[in-house]
Amino acid sequence: MAVWILTILIISYLVGAIHGSKVAQFISGVNIKKEGLKNSGASNAAIVLGMKYGILVALIDILKGVLVIIGIRFCIQQYGTFSAAEQDLLLYLAGAAVILGHNFPVYTGFKGGKGTASIIGILFAIYWPIGLIGLLLLIGTTFLTDFLLIGVFVFYAVFIVASIWFAKGVAPIAIAGFLFVMAVVLHIENFRRLVRKEEPRISAFLKKKKPSV
Repeated sequence: MAVWILTILIISYLVGAIHGSKVAQFISGVNIKKEGLKNSGASNAAIVLGMKYGILVALIDILKGVLVIIGIRFCIQQYGTFSAAEQDLLLYLAGAAVILGHNFPVYTGFKGGKGTASIIGILFAIYWPIGLIGLLLLIGTTFLTDFLLIGVFVFYAVFIVASIWFAKGVAPIAIAGFLFVMAVVLHIENFRRLVRKEEPRISAFLKKKKPSV
């Protein structure tokens, strides 16, 4: 079990550390880590380069979460002999490692994004119907309030509820709680801007056509 955990953590972290922002940089020529909010997340790509680039980065970062969970689930079912609780633990550890890799990538000096796109992919791969519901609520809340930040934490609420309701054992719930707390910490400045009425609105992303250079 220990070998499985260590292997899963390393692989998931390294995959998580691969960023969609690098594709956006290759296409646009703009390093979004040096612009806007100075991170490599999808929301910053939208702020700096426009909504189309934000969607591109989000899709890539969602996909890595999906692929890691699907790949690891296949391996533990084919080559491991684990209980349902142990399988859930391994999948949640993989998900957490993807998020840590995304937020603190070794390739870029541990300065990454905030994990939103990847957590969407992870929930989709673990419980896809709940992931779809969470995504629809994220999109709906974002457009209703005009703030992505609020939609993000509605999605995290869905993720935690799904973990409590469907996951076997306490460990997955604890991991989901850890990811929520990490998201709160990484979004503190966003909350401060929201209070100051300076947080970027989603409508501003939609109007953005050209890279900011």
